[in-house]
Amino acid sequence: MTKITLVKKLLKNQVIRFVLSAGAGFLVDISVFYLFYHNLLTQKTYNILSLVVRNSTLSLSISFFLGVLVNFSITRYFVFSESKSSSSKQFFRFISVALIGYFANLGVLQLFIKYFHMYPPVARIITALSLFFASYFVHKAFSFSLSLRRHHATRESSPAGN
Repeated sequence: MTKITLVKKLLKNQVIRFVLSAGAGFLVDISVFYLFYHNLLTQKTYNILSLVVRNSTLSLSISFFLGVLVNFSITRYFVFSESKSSSSKQFFRFISVALIGYFANLGVLQLFIKYFHMYPPVARIITALSLFFASYFVHKAFSFSLSLRRHHATRESSPAGN
């Protein structure tokens, strides 16, 4: 089996495509986090709307949502392209799930930084990876309205449009 044949075969697997999509979003997320945490946000805390916000929290907020935008775009067109739901419905659902994921990420990140005294960029990587697998199933079933049953090449098990 040639390398090209192997790559084509792997790219037919939805989970592999999701890993690549999430990986691209993750690379954007962690790169932007590092850039903001170390280079653009030089203070330890910031006052935003009368709230004191840590550098790590503000960096997470920016990086997470940029990663989500990249992840949604790739996931919509590359992973779950058979979804019949409208793109606006998919985006709304994807963002809804992402908001829950954001607060889960924030809680775990703060736990790692405050209580385990982890270096924030490392804590960010561990946090993101820890929530990856739940994300696949939630996005497949909810964001893109696809059955969790195995899809056949004919896509017979794919429910129409929700």
